[in-house]
Order: sequence, then structure tokens, then C-alpha cells
Amino acid sequence: MKLKDIMTKDVAAVSGDTSVFDAALIMKDKNIGSIPICAEDLNVQGIVTDRDIVLRIVCEGKDPRTVKCGDIMTDKLVVGKTDMEVESALELMGDLQVRRLPVVENKKLVGFVALGDMAVRKKFDWAAEQALSDISAPSQPRM
Repeated sequence: MKLKDIMTKDVAAVSGDTSVFDAALIMKDKNIGSIPICAEDLNVQGIVTDRDIVLRIVCEGKDPRTVKCGDIMTDKLVVGKTDMEVESALELMGDLQVRRLPVVENKKLVGFVALGDMAVRKKFDWAAEQALSDISAPSQPRM
């Protein structure tokens, strides 16, 4: 099965100039934990997660109404392709410790998959469990 078969196609995205506050409102309204940051042509530039907002805005005492998404986004982005096998995407997500994957075609955002999307499908539940285990492993020793 390919990512295009399971991805969410109606993806909310914002520009890098969008305030973190406005992005958070969209995330709340859509009940999502992350939002892709795109140029006008839907070229994916980065991603902002709910965790980014907490760590980079709330914990630092910054005003989410004045900080732009482009200032806090993760720009070293991992993306999936529409023709990518779900198993390959799960392996990639586990290896790189990411829970969410924008899906692109010709460098343009066309969909989005999250680990949870795959975990609820019986065919992929074991692979999703393995990916979550890999994602949850500490990336460096803790002292």
C-alpha cells in the first residue's frame, strides 16, 4: 500500500509569516499536533509542532502573537512521496524519530500522514508499533 492510499489529503498549512498564535488556533480547530509551513506554491519549507510551540514560545516567555512560524519551524524536514510504500515510510519515521510526515509530489505538499494514521490499520499495526519504539528511544544517553 502506498502513502497516497492512506494520507490525509485535506491538509492545513500556513506560511512562514503566520503568527504562532494563528497557527495554534488552526491546530486547535483541526485537532492536529503539527502544521506544515509552505511557500505560496505549496513548496514545504518546514513544520511547527505543538511541542515546538511549548518549548520555543511558552517556556521562553515569548508572545505567540508576535513570533512568526518561520522563526520556530523545524526546517530540516523529512518528507514522504505519494508512491512510497507505507512500510518504507514507517521505517523512515522510526529511523529518524519523527511521528509525522508531510507527503509531497513534485516538491509540493499534497498530503500528510501521522504514525497514528498507520497504527489504526490492522495491516500496519506491528510496523507502527516498531516505529513508535524506535521514535521513543532516547537519541542520546541521558545522565
